[in-house]
Amino acid sequence: MADTDWSYLNDGLDIATVDRGVTADIARPPGGGNFLFAFNSLAAVSGSVALFANLVNFAPMQKGGSIRGVLQRGPGGGPTGFSPFLFLCCQGNSVRDSAYLLGLSDDDPHRIVLRKGAVTVGLPAADGPGALLKSAASFAQATWLHLRLDVIVNTNGDVVLKVFQNDVTLHPLGTPPDWQPVSGMTEFIDDHLGINSGSHPLTSERGGFGFSVKDVTRRAYFDDIELFRQT
Repeated sequence: MADTDWSYLNDGLDIATVDRGVTADIARPPGGGNFLFAFNSLAAVSGSVALFANLVNFAPMQKGGSIRGVLQRGPGGGPTGFSPFLFLCCQGNSVRDSAYLLGLSDDDPHRIVLRKGAVTVGLPAADGPGALLKSAASFAQATWLHLRLDVIVNTNGDVVLKVFQNDVTLHPLGTPPDWQPVSGMTEFIDDHLGINSGSHPLTSERGGFGFSVKDVTRRAYFDDIELFRQT
């Protein structure tokens, strides 16, 4: 997807607070191309920056989909105070809206976490509010993780959430990924009665990626973002 295929969600931190953009200065994941997308916080301010796909039939999508991407919590001013994530079913065009978020928790070491809640909160501690699933394994900073979130809307209104991981060291970008379930993150059904998650499921709207931050000189990197619609 090209730069012009993405737009920023409203109410995010401005570029004077969090710089962002495409760069060739950071080492890419195995098989990566010439550039990646980076965020770098310039002030100790809490909030987030997130981009959504603005293509026809994607803004919004009529029902669920699948998003994949390679993420890293980059070294910087400290090991906590930030989290990168992918998201699906964002319920509006603001970071204040709710979505399903999959990414790397604000922990040291961090875990892969699936959360339901406001985009601007990102992924706090692995056991933080709204967390639905977390990985059994934990990871150090500067680790590239290739993740996939499927949001499948069933005809009865239930939403099935599935999380997968590709070992990018064994199956680098540019080769077919080997998607495997993430240990500790079994399938989650967000039922149409709102029992399992405590609120009604999210069944449509926007998908993309973002960065939540609380402190200065926190950095996150993304590569190979892919987004698919459920048909």
